[in-house]
Amino acid sequence: MFFSNLFKSLFLTLIMGREEQIINEKKRKLIELGKAGINPYPNKFDVKDYSSKIKEKYSKLKNNQKTKDKAIIAGRVMTIRDLGKLIFSTIQDSKGRIQIILQKEETEKKSFELFKKYIDAGDFVGCEGIIMKTKTGEISVLVKKLELLTKSILPLPEKFHGIQDKEERYRKRYLDLIMNPEVKDIFRKRSKIIEALREFLIKKEFLEVDTPVLQSIPGGAIAKPFVTKYNAYDTDVYMRIAPELYLKRLLVGGFDKVFEFSRCFRNEGVDWSHNPEFTNLEFYQAYIEYNELMKLTEELIVDVVKKVNGKSEIERKGKKIKIKKPFKKITFEKLTKGKMDDEAFKEEIKKIKEPTFVINHPIDISPLAKKNDNKTVQRFQLIIDGIEIVNAFSELNDPLDQEQRFIEQAKKKGEKHEHDKEFVEALKYGMPPAAGFGMGIDRFVMLMADKDSLREILLFPFMKPEEKEEEKAKEKAGD
Repeated sequence: MFFSNLFKSLFLTLIMGREEQIINEKKRKLIELGKAGINPYPNKFDVKDYSSKIKEKYSKLKNNQKTKDKAIIAGRVMTIRDLGKLIFSTIQDSKGRIQIILQKEETEKKSFELFKKYIDAGDFVGCEGIIMKTKTGEISVLVKKLELLTKSILPLPEKFHGIQDKEERYRKRYLDLIMNPEVKDIFRKRSKIIEALREFLIKKEFLEVDTPVLQSIPGGAIAKPFVTKYNAYDTDVYMRIAPELYLKRLLVGGFDKVFEFSRCFRNEGVDWSHNPEFTNLEFYQAYIEYNELMKLTEELIVDVVKKVNGKSEIERKGKKIKIKKPFKKITFEKLTKGKMDDEAFKEEIKKIKEPTFVINHPIDISPLAKKNDNKTVQRFQLIIDGIEIVNAFSELNDPLDQEQRFIEQAKKKGEKHEHDKEFVEALKYGMPPAAGFGMGIDRFVMLMADKDSLREILLFPFMKPEEKEEEKAKEKAGD
């Protein structure tokens, strides 16, 4: 163990020493650029072309064939191979990577010397040139003119191993995106999923709305809220744990179909399926109940999966899961074999692979849903590959029943704050029969992207402060 730790220490010292040399060299070049009257941070560059489109358009060129077609591209320099009179470099733009070639006879002298003297991996450049295919078959841009757009100071992670440590990847997502281009695909997919969900609902004539993030009483779910202070009114307010009670006020107000993509906050644990800040999709439709909502949910999920994946299936750990109607159904009671508690439920759903509705939950864990009988409510959860994707139910619109359940819920939790009396008052004016749907967008993306942790599909997941991590590491070393 002693020699292992010593080796690691020496290795880190060497790496840090090398990085310091690179940083000093970059700073030296930055000073020289200033002396030469070259702005290392110009305002703009008129980009006309992108790597992937160039490669696609000119894929049928013959080896060693040059065109007269001009390209104007920009991106980050990833690699440099200087052969004297010939320089090969790879630049990365938002669409991918492409090779650029600087040749003493072809590239203007000022641009060639600028690149040779001052450009390092990590810098941004803009260049204009002609499109060609090298003798080894690589689509490239033979540079005529080149500009420095941004001089980087810190070196990129080592090119062969990139950034591998998960904690560092999540803390420095920008480096993760630079060094692991496939990570960008996850977030492109996330955007497509949200776009497909929104498109489906708008086609069904749902109205997109915004409801308050700061709330005087946290409601709509059972969770511990984040508390903050509203100075103007000298009162505590809460980051919303769900938009539900405000969306249902809109049903009272006369909107029949509403939805919201909402940022929600729950001051609870962090694990593979929970993050304190998350994205939720909720929608409500008047005059339907949970059986009709299950059919709408099937239609929604099948539509989105097909639109995003191009087929009615998802892949998880090398296995394909068909997403087709009708989804299976199982009662909550049957799934936990008579044990009507939440923990047993969570263990049982891990076994479910195909899309399955778990229906008819206990009243005591469903304070906002309509009753089936004295024990269960008209509620369902959609489970796919052991992950809860959707929670939905026929909405309780009996104001007296709702008020009583709020009071009982507060007593069980030992809460000091009052229940949402304004929402109960709204119900007393009359809310039409309705059903409501809630989807954890982050979990759905995790499922669709074949990932096992929310941190993989959140651009900037919440991380424990680094000083806390360092203290923990020191304590462990002391043991």
